[in-house]
Amino acid sequence: MDSCSDGRRATGDGRRATGDGRRATGDGRDVLFAARSAIALYRLLDILSVFSGDARITRHFTLIPGSEFQVEALAAIDAVGARILPWSQARRLRFDLTLAASPKGDLKLLSAPRVLVPHGAGFGKTIGGEGTPGVPSGLDPAFLHAPDGTVLATRYALAHPSQVTRLAALSPQAAAHATVVGDATLDRILASRSRRDRYRATLGTGDRTLVVLASSWGPESLFQRCPGLAAELAAALPHDAWQFALLLHPNERSRLGSFELEEHLAPARDAGLILAEPYQEWAALLVAADTVITDHGSTALYAAALDLPVIAACHGGRELLPGTPMADLLARSPRWEGPGSLPDALAAHRPRENADIADGAFAQQGHALKLLRQEIYRLLQLPPPPLPAIPRLLPPPSAAPRTPTAFAVRARPEGQQVYVERFPAHLGDAPAHHLAAEHGSADERYLHSAGLLYRRAQGDSPFPHLASRTALDWTQHILGEHPGCGAAAVVLSPSRCLIRPKAGAALAVHITPFREGSRLVHTDPAAVLSAVYAWLRERPDAPATLTAVVGGRAFRVRLSPPDEEEAEHLLESA
Repeated sequence: MDSCSDGRRATGDGRRATGDGRRATGDGRDVLFAARSAIALYRLLDILSVFSGDARITRHFTLIPGSEFQVEALAAIDAVGARILPWSQARRLRFDLTLAASPKGDLKLLSAPRVLVPHGAGFGKTIGGEGTPGVPSGLDPAFLHAPDGTVLATRYALAHPSQVTRLAALSPQAAAHATVVGDATLDRILASRSRRDRYRATLGTGDRTLVVLASSWGPESLFQRCPGLAAELAAALPHDAWQFALLLHPNERSRLGSFELEEHLAPARDAGLILAEPYQEWAALLVAADTVITDHGSTALYAAALDLPVIAACHGGRELLPGTPMADLLARSPRWEGPGSLPDALAAHRPRENADIADGAFAQQGHALKLLRQEIYRLLQLPPPPLPAIPRLLPPPSAAPRTPTAFAVRARPEGQQVYVERFPAHLGDAPAHHLAAEHGSADERYLHSAGLLYRRAQGDSPFPHLASRTALDWTQHILGEHPGCGAAAVVLSPSRCLIRPKAGAALAVHITPFREGSRLVHTDPAAVLSAVYAWLRERPDAPATLTAVVGGRAFRVRLSPPDEEEAEHLLESA
């Protein structure tokens, strides 16, 4: 279509209607995104690409009142920079189309043609105390019909033919308006798979196993039934082999609030738990993940579509509907039996073992935007834009996780090898070979009881006033300041460190990355320093080389007197 054709949106006078039913912005096509909750809004944002680059379309957003989670929805609209129409004004204005991801609330009061998309996957959950008992609200005639019996939506854009069949059994009238377009959120996830390594680099995952905890909301959710699971995992599984993330339903975030949520999760967060932002980031973390521990929430269906091992921690009680894809997935998945069962559950996974379940929840994979665009532009009575609608790739996670500043270290020298496992010190009093603490970051109580004190070298300071020490001088200073400490060390780079034992000369530590096929795997140099410290405690006559086994991988370590550059490396704020 010619960008200067008569199909352009006329500018009009730009005035908004005042109750007489005039259009929102003149002669163009006005589309209203009507959201009742944050999760519904996020689903609508995933289909924005349907209109990408089309200057004929003006997008408006409004908040449908009545949900206890509407505050989060309002904040979410504001966060994406969209303009919000008050509900009272949205009801008066005339739009060409309304898009919604929930049939609940007073959606029927909007007079424009309505396209309804699901706000989750699989329709596997029923909510007690609302609508028809035992029926998913997304397919419930109690919500899909107006009071006069007419159907609520002009078009129901569903993800799979089986959903149309289920809808037809509940409301033949609504099913007559249904069409299968696929799932736009899944298409964003699948299109972003090539970014997996980028996401993991942003998260600092390295070659660790990233375990994602996926929680729905309500009393049967993973978060409410097992609130301490993330901290339990971090306390039981070595930090250098495992990393953990939590994907929490926006309704659960709204119930607690950001402050209360952070307080609940503080021990796990300090141990390195990643808390995904509710929009987009959860999906990027799924792409980055190695496995998912889940309840009955539909996030696990996206994990199955990514061929990730799925472990069932909660079965949903009365909320989970039998015979749905989510019920089938949980029935097939290994049960969560504690941290010790995790390695075996991962080893038992076979490629594509959940493919049939994913295929039974998501049809038209990769084509959702194209098919949805056809339906929408047919209702708008416009030819679609000439360029194809393509999924927007998921951005990298926004922030790196915290790194524990003190570790209980289990170290076991065997021949020329030292096996090292580190656990966040604040999560328990497990037996350990020594305590390793990061000077300048760890709690003072850990500094006074640590066998190994270390720090990480900083880059150049932007400030003109600066006090500094060389790496060699700093280690001597720290040993004098903490007489109970067995060794002080500095991480100079990912492959170089300097360590000074309490008795003996300083040594340079050179770490060779572990080669895995064509990949070079690096570990935290502080973990290698714990291996060197454990060796020096038992065998002061340090060999020229040893092997540090960290996270199940062997890293060759060479010890030698430090050269001038290593000894004289300047440390800021020393």
